[in-house]
Amino acid sequence: MKDKIRRIYILGAGTMQLPAIRIARGFGWEVICADGNPEAPGRGEAHYFEHIDLKDREGIAESVVDWRNRRGLDGVFTAGTDFSAAVAWAAEKAGLPGIPYQSALKASDKFLMRTAFAEAGVPSPRFAGIENPDQWREAFEKVGLPAVVKPVDNMGARGIRRVDSLEDARSAVEAAFVCSASGRVIVEEYIEGPEFSLDALIYRGEFSLCGIADRHIRFAPYFIEVGHTMPSNFPEGDRQRIIDTFRNAAFALGIDNGAAKGDIKLGRSGPVVGEVAARLSGGYMSGWTYPLSSGVEVTAGALRIAVGEPPGDLAPVQQKTCAERAFYSIPGIIDSIDGFSDSMGSAAFLLTSPGSRVEFPRNNVEKCGNIICAAETREDACSRAEDLCRRIVLRLAAGGRETLDFIRRRSHEWVPDAFILEDPENRNWLRGLEYLPDFSSLRSTGPVIPLPPHPEKEIACDWLGRSLTDALELIQAKTGVHAASERGNVGRQFWLALLRGGYQGGLWFLDTLKGSAGQTGHGEIEEFLAGW
Repeated sequence: MKDKIRRIYILGAGTMQLPAIRIARGFGWEVICADGNPEAPGRGEAHYFEHIDLKDREGIAESVVDWRNRRGLDGVFTAGTDFSAAVAWAAEKAGLPGIPYQSALKASDKFLMRTAFAEAGVPSPRFAGIENPDQWREAFEKVGLPAVVKPVDNMGARGIRRVDSLEDARSAVEAAFVCSASGRVIVEEYIEGPEFSLDALIYRGEFSLCGIADRHIRFAPYFIEVGHTMPSNFPEGDRQRIIDTFRNAAFALGIDNGAAKGDIKLGRSGPVVGEVAARLSGGYMSGWTYPLSSGVEVTAGALRIAVGEPPGDLAPVQQKTCAERAFYSIPGIIDSIDGFSDSMGSAAFLLTSPGSRVEFPRNNVEKCGNIICAAETREDACSRAEDLCRRIVLRLAAGGRETLDFIRRRSHEWVPDAFILEDPENRNWLRGLEYLPDFSSLRSTGPVIPLPPHPEKEIACDWLGRSLTDALELIQAKTGVHAASERGNVGRQFWLALLRGGYQGGLWFLDTLKGSAGQTGHGEIEEFLAGW
């Protein structure tokens, strides 16, 4: 007699796939996970694990067919990965439910996607494909400026940047080619306006929206999502137009029986499609923020569709606001992490560790972690998530060249300074502050931070919303170094490090100063400490 247990084959066993693994197990299903990382966090939660490179489409299909033939298999699934086309390919090969492979391919290849939208009349930016970096000029002549350069086949904003002048165009195109597995790039018209993330489930052509969130994008010319807030705070009329555009875009790609994830911009002339993927979203939205906001596990409905069943009741059972916020670092090596706990907020994720190299994010996979908070009001959810991010202290190793280059603006010139002194008296004070001439003398006296005449007048905040006085208090608490209204003895360099790199820059300077006092041979570090 045939075994009646449902079996689901999930591509990916990372953090973004954990909700699917756990929900499927909660259904009583057997779960097979495939991942190229043998240490993937979901490996221990699946019943079976296949160590397969997820880029190996044929290897995945062979494994799926083998499972279907040997044990029986009911569906193939992914969420939050680049591999929805591999899911569709394997499902077709195994005769299992799913989105047609050609539809999933269009949703994975930005050039094919734009072509499908243009043919269907779905609002979409002008675009031009590039198969050779030497074709960059013709593409920009067709699209115009400003423009956005993207690999045709990547997610997480890797290799994506805005271009405002032809002087920057070729380097942006070359960087995008590095991030493209297929060796193809697309140039798109830049659309000014707010951006939204949406998830939907489509069962036999019936479209059900499962969340719309405001995306918070910063750090041009890159597109870094520093958080999202659900539900959207925009007027109902705007939201409905955005939803309608997303629905039309999903159908234009042929997504008629599965999940769809959309990034939609609200331009001057109305909604414009950024991208649509044939899967549920990553970035914590489908697995965490929507369930916390609505009380509905959209992943459960997507899993049911993947095995040929209707998704079930998707009507929200609660109305909360859920805010996800990221925390990140200036470049360097992590020395220590304080203030983080897995129990922070409604969910918390730490993506780095001591000894790891960190980078000021150019894409959405270079952030250091995320905090999620759900609350009855939007103000409460947002303020709690942002406050918890500010409690996390990422201390960088002393003397790091990457940190020095950031502080001296030899790299990352596009990153705004953490603080800019606005009060005229404070600016005059800084201009008159001397460099530290001889740091070896501090061995006996110890460092003292000089304070501007009116630090309380500086109301600007750093990238995470920390004030200048908050940063100074944190630095003193972590180092034991005193501050004085007189000129102090650590010189102008401390303030340049603090203003450029925030609390991390100030801590790094004092830690480097302590390690270098009375020593020689530090080259660039010694030069920095002595002034420039």
